[in-house]
Amino acid sequence: MLKYSILNNLLLLSLIISIFSCSEGSDNSKSCYSNYDSITLLHDNTEREYILYIPESYNESSITPLMFNFHGYGESTSQYIEYADMRPISDEENFILVYPQGSCMEGSSHWNPCPIEGDNKSNTDDVGFVEAIINEIAGQYNIDFDRIYATGYSNGGMMAYGLANYKSELFAAVSSVSGSMLDCLGTPSHPIPVLHLHGTSDEVISYYGNNLYSSAQNTINHWVNFNNTNTNPIIEYDETNEVTIEHYKYNEGYNSVSVEHYKYIGGEHVWFQETFQGKNTAELIWNFVSKYDINGLL
Repeated sequence: MLKYSILNNLLLLSLIISIFSCSEGSDNSKSCYSNYDSITLLHDNTEREYILYIPESYNESSITPLMFNFHGYGESTSQYIEYADMRPISDEENFILVYPQGSCMEGSSHWNPCPIEGDNKSNTDDVGFVEAIINEIAGQYNIDFDRIYATGYSNGGMMAYGLANYKSELFAAVSSVSGSMLDCLGTPSHPIPVLHLHGTSDEVISYYGNNLYSSAQNTINHWVNFNNTNTNPIIEYDETNEVTIEHYKYNEGYNSVSVEHYKYIGGEHVWFQETFQGKNTAELIWNFVSKYDINGLL
């Protein structure tokens, strides 16, 4: 009987640990993701992770741009980097690439694009975490502080917009793929070039907006107004894919920045695999953001 009593106690203890590891307040848990070759950073008394990629062409004697790419809700960076892979263009164009890992909440990884409270999913300080990553990388590599960029998919796209709103002193340009900008709007310190890629059949973050998320056009209009760009865009089309892609360019804003949008007709909630005029999503993003530094058009 003693043997079964011990076994029952062990099972009860295991159940209690499992419950608490997935609770809302347990953002320290890593049970919701598993990464390979990640770097650990202690921020806000929490162990956080990121994957760092240094291009083959990196030369420590030259300042080098830095690009963040944020995964979607519930993902790990190891999963995400496989299909949202910017490593080939990092080698080709010589920029340092970082894939941060979101923290756990109720068994799912996530990002908090807003200051504490607001529209966030938890009280984890992700904006501070990103700044801590920049400081750590800058201590080891020769980064160009005028050319730090952010992109992301879904919840990661929201994070990129959060950095545009609340860390504009660090970020020169941002991009969002199948994401949305939340209602917590900051006051950026300089014009922000913005690229937004979205599918019209997105059933997770509606292209047309709903009671949870703003529409893609509302987000675009916000940055068109903020940057004082032309309101009549230049429009291009690519009909070589299964979905038609429309490209809208609102240019001639403050500091010569632009706001651009790729509209995937019938596109779903994905990191897009279709190309536009021969360029894949990673190339479209880099070709856009790399035209700018923190002072505007290069």
